Amino acid sequence: MVEDNKKIENYDKNMRPNEHIHQDTAWYTPMQKPFEISGFAWFSEEKKYRRLPAWSTDMVREPVDHLANHTAGGQIRFQSDTTSLSIKVTLKDRANMSHMPATGQCGVDCYVGDAHTTTGLQYVNSTKYNVDLIKYECNLFEGLKPEMRHIVLNLPLYQGVEEIQIGLDPDATTIKPPQYQSNKKVIIYGTSITQGGCATRPGMMYSNILSRNIPLEFINLGFSGNGKGEPELAKIISDINDPACLIVDYEGNCSSTEHLRKTLPEFIKIYRAKHPLVPIIIPSRIPYARENLMPHLYEKRIERKQFEQSLVNSLRQQGDLNIYFFDGSHSLGGGDFYECTVDGSHPTDLGFLRMARAIEPVLKTLVL
Repeated sequence: MVEDNKKIENYDKNMRPNEHIHQDTAWYTPMQKPFEISGFAWFSEEKKYRRLPAWSTDMVREPVDHLANHTAGGQIRFQSDTTSLSIKVTLKDRANMSHMPATGQCGVDCYVGDAHTTTGLQYVNSTKYNVDLIKYECNLFEGLKPEMRHIVLNLPLYQGVEEIQIGLDPDATTIKPPQYQSNKKVIIYGTSITQGGCATRPGMMYSNILSRNIPLEFINLGFSGNGKGEPELAKIISDINDPACLIVDYEGNCSSTEHLRKTLPEFIKIYRAKHPLVPIIIPSRIPYARENLMPHLYEKRIERKQFEQSLVNSLRQQGDLNIYFFDGSHSLGGGDFYECTVDGSHPTDLGFLRMARAIEPVLKTLVL
């Protein structure tokens, strides 16, 4: 336990929490208009910061049900001419991860951009708070010119949220956010990497990066350690209306290649029964950092990659021309791919940025 007088913030003021809030801040709930919440496919019916519907609790395993409360991919969107922005957050639990910063696990970060457009957003700030707390208040910006901006707040990746309040200038004008290109949604089902482990802040999860360049809503259904390809999940995901594309990326949580061989064809079959023409992308996983030193890791990855590729080729030969294989082998770049993870498996921000840039052209071709 670090003594209070020896904390780094006493030596470097830039390391201090950004907990200063103006006295005259006006507070709003994003549950009400003109704020819009995206990234939760069942939010309009249930008004919950949750990634699966409440009725799914009895259908899925307990770990999946628990992880569904983590708000990865959730966004609060609006336009305002406010010169300052603060946020109050009540979490379901404290920050407790050993190799992922609290700013990514439990924090909120802020992007702003030109009014009337969903893309071209620029990062502003993240919540820095006392990580022993479940409730925190942080200022995200102040002193900006009073002009209308598109504002996006990305929600915590590895923690649930009980309540959020948005603090703006009392005299600020706030209107609904720019509309997406359509009502269609990009859905990504997968593992801890899909969920955002181990980004330093929410905006650096790769589906959030993609959302800043593709004007559609993204639904993140990454379940850390528990993307197992269960048929129950395929059925639940197939209930999401207006899908633009489904990315099925759970290879990393398969205990064996045989598990993948058993579950992936059935997962696709269940989804196809309701969505026969929606594009489906099957990516192979990114490389392990230690592959050059541990050949069995490389061999395992290649074995699974070859199965996924052959499955997609077989389905296309049978007439499903809307399913695609994406080779993830080079998503982290060339010779320095091993620099892109925290622990040999989970990407850093650099890794997520490279992943997003690798798949973005393919995704744009299919959904725009």
